[in-house]
Amino acid sequence: MASTNDLKNGLVLNLEGQLWAVVEFQHVKPGKGPAFVRTKLKHVLSGKVVDKTFNAGLKVETANVDRRDMQYLYKDGTDFVFMDGSTYDQIHIPETVVGDVANYLLENQTAQVATHEGIVLYVELPTSVVLEITYTEPGLQGDRSTGGTKPATLETGATINVPLFLEQGTKVKVDTRDGSYLGRVS
Repeated sequence: MASTNDLKNGLVLNLEGQLWAVVEFQHVKPGKGPAFVRTKLKHVLSGKVVDKTFNAGLKVETANVDRRDMQYLYKDGTDFVFMDGSTYDQIHIPETVVGDVANYLLENQTAQVATHEGIVLYVELPTSVVLEITYTEPGLQGDRSTGGTKPATLETGATINVPLFLEQGTKVKVDTRDGSYLGRVS
């Protein structure tokens, strides 16, 4: 149990049997009436975001979520196999739980795996990863300043939009949250 005064970003709450992560919070003390806490909560499993207001000092139940860095080993059918680096335990995580993270996941890459009571909730990558372009249409001379983009296939199989001058074999930095191109890596 925690008080609403103890809320912070990333804290996972157990509200009515469902897990919600605090995305944003703000303590409000109006000129008239009691203080309250305005929060933006994200459902851990579905990703749905809702606004919820709590009275100040109210007790809320927190959930114990274990976040560990694990190494992605390989894909086994529809499951992804991860290994805990400290205990060498391997766990199979279904494709539905891994979700869009699979578009930027390479073998032997480290990812953060969050579990609650032995159930895997989600897999999280760093905000950016470096991947190689395996296929893209060749750029034309003079395409460096137009600001246009073209589709490029990455080594993981994902497709992103990149500037026209980039060629096959170039390493690029990609934002894992929205799949946007961040820059070229030399």
